[in-house]
Amino acid sequence: MRLVRQNDGKSAKRASFWWGSGGVRGGGTVLAAAVIVSGCAGGGAEETSESGSSERRGTAGAAHGQERGRRPLDVPGARALDTYAGKLRRAHAARVAAAKRWGLAEVPLIAPAPPTKKPALRTRKGFEVDGHVEDGLPPVFTTVPTRHKVVFLTIDDGAEKDPALLRMMSELRIPYTAFLSDYLVKEDYGYFERMRDRGVVLNNHTLSHRHMPALSYAAQKREICGIQDVIEKRYGKRPTLFRPPYGNYDRDTLHAAKACGVKAVPLWNEEVFVDRWDYREWDRELRPGDIVLSHFRGESDWKGTMPDMIRRFLNLVTAEGYAVARLEDYL
Repeated sequence: MRLVRQNDGKSAKRASFWWGSGGVRGGGTVLAAAVIVSGCAGGGAEETSESGSSERRGTAGAAHGQERGRRPLDVPGARALDTYAGKLRRAHAARVAAAKRWGLAEVPLIAPAPPTKKPALRTRKGFEVDGHVEDGLPPVFTTVPTRHKVVFLTIDDGAEKDPALLRMMSELRIPYTAFLSDYLVKEDYGYFERMRDRGVVLNNHTLSHRHMPALSYAAQKREICGIQDVIEKRYGKRPTLFRPPYGNYDRDTLHAAKACGVKAVPLWNEEVFVDRWDYREWDRELRPGDIVLSHFRGESDWKGTMPDMIRRFLNLVTAEGYAVARLEDYL
């Protein structure tokens, strides 16, 4: 006997309503989509035999394309969707627990996916040196062009080597970029190896943190290329980002940086400490794409620890609706 399915078109129409918009958009959609795929959403299906008699299947019957006798979530698409939804729930629960454990006012926001096409980087007006464009010198900037409400955390030098910082940033899944000076890092190269293993990119902050414009071109090149060599030898990758100590540089600095393989010179638009924020702009406001500076410092220099500084940083950016993104993903 050949059976003819009567309600397939209606079921397909219902399914396309949920999936045609281009993806899952929230917890409610996940559940609804799973129900439709599993065949639990739309009443029974009527089947007609060649003799003309009708048979009505119950609402628990198999959906179009589903094998008889299989449980609803045994459909591969629905099972994968249910697994993905479970991962999202567990990840969010872990972030909530970590935020509470580290004393944050709110759970940090998750940054959007980085752009597939990287923004064009240009030197900030007033930060140029003679021949900057003509000589192809690395751009110097304080903000990365983006419309997303993201900021970038950068931490300089390497004086404080607090294991709690590594735990906190890993548990909260907060990206950041380190700019290292060898005279401080060499006290414990292993600490920054553990940092690298957690996905942090280690960049150039010179060998000995000297005021660069006071040095000759040759001396500046030794400072910049020297830490390039150290980081490549110790951590396996030659940096492409350079931050001059104190944010001070001249034409020789940028020429030396270019000769050492540097592609860009990120400075900063805000600086965060344990007890305050400092701003470059007059209105003291965060902007999309701002680079935020801090330092590897602890209670010997500050009135608190590095986790205290991170807590101040995250509480403010989250309250203002910003997520923390990875600087290298935008460059």
